[in-house]
Amino acid sequence: MATDATMNSINPADDFSEILRDRNKYAVSDSNQIGNRVNGGFDELIIHSGVDANPAVILFFCLLSAILFGGLIFVLQENFLSTSLAFMVGGMAPIGYLIYLRSRRQKRINEQLSDMIDELARAAKTGRSLTHCFINVSEKTPAPLGNELKESARRLEMGVSMKAALDGLYERTGVASLNILSMALIVHQETGGDLVKVLERLARTIRDRMLFLGRLRTATAGSRATAVLMILLPPLILGFFVLRDPTYLTTLMASSWGRGATFTAIALQVIGSLWVLRVLKTSQRT
Repeated sequence: MATDATMNSINPADDFSEILRDRNKYAVSDSNQIGNRVNGGFDELIIHSGVDANPAVILFFCLLSAILFGGLIFVLQENFLSTSLAFMVGGMAPIGYLIYLRSRRQKRINEQLSDMIDELARAAKTGRSLTHCFINVSEKTPAPLGNELKESARRLEMGVSMKAALDGLYERTGVASLNILSMALIVHQETGGDLVKVLERLARTIRDRMLFLGRLRTATAGSRATAVLMILLPPLILGFFVLRDPTYLTTLMASSWGRGATFTAIALQVIGSLWVLRVLKTSQRT
């Protein structure tokens, strides 16, 4: 009787695809607070970078890196201000590495996408169903795109709809072209039509889009390099003077004028950096 009661208390889920990957996130979906937005950006960075790690582990590495950098500078200079700066730089080092991994992964996915769509179109010419073609192509596509396609293919094999299987493909990669592919496949699954022609046109569209983005990056390379230099130059100059003279910051902070100028410069640097990074993010959308 106890067994029957236990079985009756289990409510079946409509979609079991979420059990395929366990994700721990800090952000919540029903909050628009600034802290929750920061947590959401941190969660997206980890997912888009392809790192299979818990956010708490990443934060632990940030803390460990900060302690190592700060401890090294403290041993070399025994200065509190320079140690604090090194602590902050060390804490941001793992975040910078994740940003690099995300950029490299998204670039690789974009390079693979058009060839994958061509392969999907060739598979569709054999007369097999879209689901069968998608599963077959996902097995032949190498990482990193292949890993995400296999995730969706496993959902299809579990019997979920095409829309549910492709749901989250863009969120897991941050590549806008995958969102276009998902919409095309979902619309075809619901309305029908010439799948081969749709895929061939989609492949051409994505190639043209990547060509345009490449030309855009080339045309704005000088401006982006100048923007990055404007962000990095002040901290590098400050670091040079601190390494050259360990008492540089102490002397600077000894007067009210020095403290005011320093804090004003830091505030303007942070505001300018956020502004420039926002512009760069807008111009580099994949």
